[in-house]
Amino acid sequence: MTGPFDSVDLDRAAEDAYLFLSPLVLMDVTRRITSNVPAGARPGFGPMNAFTHMRAFPPGDFREVVRPNFDTLYSILWFDLREEPIVVSAPDTGGRYYMLPMLDMWTDVFALVGSRTTGTGEGHYALVGSGWKGTLPDGVTRIDSPTPFGWIIGRTQTNGPADYEAVHAIQDGFVATPLGQWPNPPAPVSAAFDPDVDMTTPPLDQVVEMSPEAFYSYGMELMALHPPHLLDQPILARMKLLGLEVGRAVVLEGMGDRAAAALRTAPTRARERMSAVEPRLSPIVNGWSLPTFGMGVYGTDYLRRAVVAKIGLGANLVEDAIYPVLYADANGSTPDGRTDYVLRFEAGSLPPADAFWSVTMYDDEGFPVPNEIDRYAIGDRDELRFNADGSLDLYLQHDDPGGDRTSNWLPGPRGPLGVTLRIYGPRPEALDGSWAPPPLRPAAVT
Repeated sequence: MTGPFDSVDLDRAAEDAYLFLSPLVLMDVTRRITSNVPAGARPGFGPMNAFTHMRAFPPGDFREVVRPNFDTLYSILWFDLREEPIVVSAPDTGGRYYMLPMLDMWTDVFALVGSRTTGTGEGHYALVGSGWKGTLPDGVTRIDSPTPFGWIIGRTQTNGPADYEAVHAIQDGFVATPLGQWPNPPAPVSAAFDPDVDMTTPPLDQVVEMSPEAFYSYGMELMALHPPHLLDQPILARMKLLGLEVGRAVVLEGMGDRAAAALRTAPTRARERMSAVEPRLSPIVNGWSLPTFGMGVYGTDYLRRAVVAKIGLGANLVEDAIYPVLYADANGSTPDGRTDYVLRFEAGSLPPADAFWSVTMYDDEGFPVPNEIDRYAIGDRDELRFNADGSLDLYLQHDDPGGDRTSNWLPGPRGPLGVTLRIYGPRPEALDGSWAPPPLRPAAVT
């Protein structure tokens, strides 16, 4: 007679459990930090159930998050649906591109309000938690949330600092109202400060530093509030064989030796798997990593979901935006600012975007570097100079190329470069492999 462990690789099951739970744990740590701040005290931070806005692009010495955006201004909402639905309102943006992707606590985009899906007119959308029974007012569209907590990372097209005033007016139209207060303006929301929240250590570092007992206990506690998806039964069954039970703290000393040993060593092994697969997460074409699938919704690909959460928590659906990252130049070398480069788009081969596109420059850690013209991104909303044959040359280099080329200059640091191409509203050819960014070539010496 065999026992339940005899046919199960417990080491692998524990690793998979870590991968399964890590996005959930990272999301909640992030939520606790970013919502533990009074409204208006810090851009992008604020209490739950109230929008908070980034009102300007980050400065050149910004170091808080990697690969910050210089194309859109953010509007952030953490929502809590345990007491009642929350009505999210969006204003008429006058045709301006925006999106409000809605993520559950497992990091899946379960709904999206914005230009591509609901248009740019005014709209009101009730986020509804499980088990709520009631009638919504006329003109309010119901959206069911898989988890009672969730995150909206709104983005509104911003055409440079001169555009701030117009974008701020749109941001002010993004409003979250408890259903019981609708249609009146929502009452001010205050943050209940929790002194036990570590506000200085980055969320990912906090997760990595957790002991196995603390990590798995945290995950089991969160699962009691945020149910897994229906297709997660296989991983849940394997977790049960390890002694992991929803809502119950994990005490390794009270487990069988095999399960305890597997859970103790699983975090290290799981993170090694994540690091190994990260460079291969998306296909590389012309030196660019092309994340054109498997983003925003992950099914049972828990490894991909964990890696995406690690490198870019809150990823969009690819139908709304993709961010190819440059890993190598045309010679297969890591791009370096001690070389002058040209990124040439041949005539008719500009990034295929229904909305807009840009190329952003960072250092090799993903942070902007101050430059003399305070330019960190360049794209189709800039006054670019095209060649006579319709092609476009962008000059990625440290020094000003001079003359007419300055208008197409994206300054870079001396040393390794971090370059990201952003395509908002990518057309089908950007997703199906029929288009790819051109290689980055060293400039010809003249």
